[in-house]
Amino acid sequence: MAAGSVNPFNLSDSEEETERRPDGADIERSPGDGPQGQTTNPFSPQADSEPAVLLLSSSRTSPSVEGISVATAAVAAVGGNAETRVPVDVIAAQLLRDQYILTALELHTELLEAGRELPRLRDYFSNPGNFERQSGTPPACKEQGLGPGGALTAQVQDRKRRKNDAVHVLDRAGSISTLDSLDFARYSDDGNRESDERVAVLEFELRKAKETIQALRANLTQAAECEVPSQERKNFKSSPEIQEPIRPLEKRALNFLVNEYLLKNEYKLSSITFSDENDDQDYELWDDVGLNIPKPPDLLQLYRNCGNSLPSPRETVDVAVGVEAGELGGNCISQQPLQKPETIQQAEVVEELEYQISLLNNEKQSLAEQIKKLQSEIQELKRNVSTPLAAGTETGQSQADSAEDRASLDNGQYLDIRGVTEAEEVKNSSTARASAPPAPSTPHHATLKPPDSKGPVQFDQPNRKLSPAFHQALLSFCRMSADSRLGSEVSRIADSEESVMLMLGRCLPHIVPNVLLAKREELIPLILCTACLHPEPKERDQLLHILFNLIKRPDDEQRQMILTGCVAFARHVGPTRVEAELLPQCWEQINHKYPERRLLVAESCGALAPYLPKEIRSSLVLSMLQQMLAEDKADMVREAVVKSLGIIMAYIDDPDKYSQGFEMMLLSLGDPSERVVNATHQVFIPAFAAWTTELGNLQSQLIPSLLSRIEKLLKQGEHGLDEHKLHMFLSALQSLIPPLFAVVLQNAPFTSRAKLQGEAPTIEVTRFPRPASPLQDVATIVGSREQLALLLQLYDHQLLHEGTTGWDSLLWVVNQLLPQLIEIVGRINVTSSTCVHEFSRFFWRLCRTFGKIFTNTKVKPQFQEILRLSEENVDATAGNGILTKATVPIYATGVLTCYNQEEDRKLLVGFLEDVMTTLSLSHAPLDSLKASFVELGANPAYHELLLTVLWYGVVHTSALVRCTSARMFELILRGMSEALIDKRVAPALITLCSGPEFSVRISTIPAFGTIMETVTQKELLERVKMQLASFLEDPQYQDQHSLHMEIIKTFGRVGPNAEPRFRDEFVLPHLHKLALGNNMQTSENKRIDIATQLFEAYSALSCCFISEDLMVNHFLPGLRCLRADMEHFSPEHEVILSSMIKECELKVENKAVGEAQGSMSIAASLVGEDAKTKFLSKMGQLTTSGAMLANVFQRKK
Repeated sequence: MAAGSVNPFNLSDSEEETERRPDGADIERSPGDGPQGQTTNPFSPQADSEPAVLLLSSSRTSPSVEGISVATAAVAAVGGNAETRVPVDVIAAQLLRDQYILTALELHTELLEAGRELPRLRDYFSNPGNFERQSGTPPACKEQGLGPGGALTAQVQDRKRRKNDAVHVLDRAGSISTLDSLDFARYSDDGNRESDERVAVLEFELRKAKETIQALRANLTQAAECEVPSQERKNFKSSPEIQEPIRPLEKRALNFLVNEYLLKNEYKLSSITFSDENDDQDYELWDDVGLNIPKPPDLLQLYRNCGNSLPSPRETVDVAVGVEAGELGGNCISQQPLQKPETIQQAEVVEELEYQISLLNNEKQSLAEQIKKLQSEIQELKRNVSTPLAAGTETGQSQADSAEDRASLDNGQYLDIRGVTEAEEVKNSSTARASAPPAPSTPHHATLKPPDSKGPVQFDQPNRKLSPAFHQALLSFCRMSADSRLGSEVSRIADSEESVMLMLGRCLPHIVPNVLLAKREELIPLILCTACLHPEPKERDQLLHILFNLIKRPDDEQRQMILTGCVAFARHVGPTRVEAELLPQCWEQINHKYPERRLLVAESCGALAPYLPKEIRSSLVLSMLQQMLAEDKADMVREAVVKSLGIIMAYIDDPDKYSQGFEMMLLSLGDPSERVVNATHQVFIPAFAAWTTELGNLQSQLIPSLLSRIEKLLKQGEHGLDEHKLHMFLSALQSLIPPLFAVVLQNAPFTSRAKLQGEAPTIEVTRFPRPASPLQDVATIVGSREQLALLLQLYDHQLLHEGTTGWDSLLWVVNQLLPQLIEIVGRINVTSSTCVHEFSRFFWRLCRTFGKIFTNTKVKPQFQEILRLSEENVDATAGNGILTKATVPIYATGVLTCYNQEEDRKLLVGFLEDVMTTLSLSHAPLDSLKASFVELGANPAYHELLLTVLWYGVVHTSALVRCTSARMFELILRGMSEALIDKRVAPALITLCSGPEFSVRISTIPAFGTIMETVTQKELLERVKMQLASFLEDPQYQDQHSLHMEIIKTFGRVGPNAEPRFRDEFVLPHLHKLALGNNMQTSENKRIDIATQLFEAYSALSCCFISEDLMVNHFLPGLRCLRADMEHFSPEHEVILSSMIKECELKVENKAVGEAQGSMSIAASLVGEDAKTKFLSKMGQLTTSGAMLANVFQRKK
């Protein structure tokens, strides 16, 4: 029995008994109480007006105690009948109910001293809540005179006085006050406060205080046990796969058992560690886990008994059971003080269980009789239905009329099992049933009208003469609640489909809020069926509103279920109701605060598109989606909007909506979210292209519109091109290539002959580029892969043998699209690697889609005619202009790389060799050739091919071509394998260095630097190091200004990323030498050039880790030399160099002083300040004396 749940005032005068009293008598003052002046014995039967009836209730803790009449117990107690002794628990209950608190306290103390603690008294005095509810003196405590039993003794009068005083004290007590904390010593029988009595009272209060502490801990234990909210417990019960989190009480119990197991098995260190980690618990005392919590077996016993079914703590309750008076012999309190309370309690429990078994058996028999009676009534009803019913009596007719009236009011057919009104009872008194039903669930006097019966059902009426008032009062004991909403629904049974729908429409709004959020999708079928079949539009609207608001933030699976339901609803009800009922729900939530709800709206617009009227698709739904695309902030919502727009495009047949669709395509392409742009390419553009194809606008409007926007963008971007917009338009064109090729195939001269006969030809796996989505697959656009294979076969044959005469769709591509694209390519900036890459990918996809024959016969000739790579045009100015533009890299990387056969590779190698030769001999810029090498070098498959082209330049007779070849090596080394560099690149560079021209040798320096930056092979690095050392140390290069410039520039570029040993042993010393030599340079121009390059190199190397020796010997001297140059030519650079020198000097000085004052962070904070002042201030902070400081710098002997 939980201490916190006991309230003895609910034992007799409970709310349940109040409801049972038909007259609603007051609890505090029963009708049996006399007037105020009348004398009444509190133990007499008249003190309580309740009849001596045995009451059993499942909600009570002690049925047997309450089963015995309190009045009988009181009479037995007063009369002193030894044969029928009253249980102590009954006396305690009576004392507590009548608020004889001090008497009950004395009884509790005497029972404790006798070893027979009573749970009722223990829980009552341990619960502070019992004393917070005391407000004034109850009626039982009013001044009473002498009763029929005789005069009260002086002791009783004194106790009453003390009790009244105590109640007033309790009224002033705080919320945590109990009887244990009150000083009852001053209310003792004799008013003398002797010291020994005070000691006894204090000892009693100390003992009670300890019990109060334990009781409060028990309350905390129970509170901790209830920490998990009831709603979460329901979740855990309904979802067994979800494990309920551990409660604090369970954690403390498990900690105690684990620590006990560790100690028993000699794991002492583990036990100590475990106790330290859980220091909020006392492992010596089990009561620290929780009072009234029985200690379970140890872990070993639990493991051995884990297979047995143990009773769950939630399935057990504490039961207090009384003992029959005859079973107690003599004065059991005084004669049997050593008897164990557990034995007595077990015996009482057994007796109580036997009594409940007998009750259950009786109930079983009554139910069996009731079943038999109901079966006989069923048989009688069947016989009545099978035979024609005679004309009903006036009573039956009136009942039928009233039932029909109720049915008409409810707008449906029902079987009303509610009781008739009092007026009907008076009217039907001659035929009323006098016997009460056997169970509360059995309907009382009513006329039922089953669905297969035309007239009312007649019941057997008893031949009794009872007044209607008595009959009504008797039937009122059948506790049915037909007045509430739920009682009204339960009391009516639907007898048609329409009435079922009406009932569901009324009940579902009350059911949905009480269903777990995780399981609400289970209600979707019920809501949809009701919304489909319900006759009332208002109710249907409410149900659909519930459907869209069923889950606050539906996940993907839940949204799919709702969308599936919406589609099923749309299929069932048709387009008119979808427009009138479903679309308003979408419109209401278009601006909902949760993105999941807006996502549901966006997805539902696409899912419902096939079931909407065509006018609504192209007006309301399109406007909704356009608004969400422009205004919604969530990426996933806009992504769903774009997909729904694609679906809408497949159902729009209004040509006037083309411009609106084109604007939405551009809007979605310019979206900042990548997922929205991907959805545009995967869904919207293919669907929009399919519609424009049907309209005939693909070649006449859509593609030309995008090309004109690209041209306009290039005109506006002469000083700065908007590469993002260029990518947007070009990617849209790239997504339109599959629909364009499908148009070419479907409008070809051979289309009428494309009839599949026999086995379809096969299509190579690599024939088409991989589509971004199934909607961009040409086979999907055409209809099937077999049809596509047949069309491709005829397409190739037509191009090879019959030409393009009469093939308007292909001629538009050849004569209008390709020339316009090539012109656009020639106008883009060749140095923009992004633009070159985008156009290269576009031409590659275009050529792969239209096929090899088309590429060789239609695309390549147009590029070759423009480029004109013949030898006689090498020196012509017109011929060199186009070679310096982006046409060269796009043709090389976008057209010549489409197919990878031997003749295609030879054509690419020859084109690059010719371009390299032409540009070198004409002294033209090499940007177009560099762009080609960068784009091709990104793919390792072309490394061998590029090395072949460069070797052609290495062995070329012209020094200009060899210089160009040397500079191209730098562009392709990144990403190339070290084996290829060792075998092909290094020999080629060394070959170039062995030539007589200094310009060729200088051109190899950037490539050598890149090798030092990217390669880790030691032998190769040593070879490169020797070659660079020869450039720096050979006297023939001392006056080569351009060589020194190139070396310093290369050192600054590769120094921070090169191997540290190479940087320390080679780069820094040679930079020092170059800076020192530059101080003696007589030519000011050369001196400025070298100083500028040195400044850039030192700035890049200053971020690297440099050892103290290198800092002192090379880095600082080089900076000082450079500062000397900058003092004359660039004062602003000189300021920066001075700051760098100070910082480096501080680093060196702080390291010399010691680690405590020389950390890098402190040195960095001292930049720009007086180094000497800061150094002395740091030295002044030392606590070491001067003599000791001098000894620090002496060598140890």
